[in-house]
Amino acid sequence: MAAGAGADLLGLVGPMPGGPGVLTPDEARAIASAVADTVPPPARAILLTSSETAEGIVADAAHAGVTAVQVVRHIAAREARALGASGLHYVQVIHVEDAGALDLIDIYGTPCNAFLLDSGHPAGGELGGTGRVHDWAVSAEFCRRAPRPVFLAGGLTPGNVAGAVARVRPAGVDICSGLRRNGKLDPGLLAAFMAALGRDAGADA
Repeated sequence: MAAGAGADLLGLVGPMPGGPGVLTPDEARAIASAVADTVPPPARAILLTSSETAEGIVADAAHAGVTAVQVVRHIAAREARALGASGLHYVQVIHVEDAGALDLIDIYGTPCNAFLLDSGHPAGGELGGTGRVHDWAVSAEFCRRAPRPVFLAGGLTPGNVAGAVARVRPAGVDICSGLRRNGKLDPGLLAAFMAALGRDAGADA
């Protein structure tokens, strides 16, 4: 459904301490395989992983059969460097709790391929899917400073995404809880979100 609406990436949520849409490793692998078997693939599968070491993240990706990962924890700098050298497409999530998020640019800017700004609270076990908006002024400054593409997440909805994009100027957006009803992706909300972005269903990904 998401790919048909024009999504470029399909986030497969691996085991997490909380948040919506969590898949077992085998479920993630089955979806990634189904996407890869479609020629051309409608979108790229990316695994969201809460593992904290490069070795563990690489193993997670191998099990899921993906070549792209979204790391939802602020991992150690040495692990980020090792992951950056692994050959995986590495997206580092930054949880924007305050302006201190800007200090993480120097830690991850060289090893990662892209950043994703979210509204989690890692110390409290929140690693995404909170439905909360963070300070877009910090996010806009992050985009200005970052040496890599930056994606915006955190509390986005069909009603606020156009304003968020205009203010933050990200390379792309990421959404989960804002398009769900009763725990499932809602086709009406998905269509409204794509329309707010100016992307019609079936648009080129």
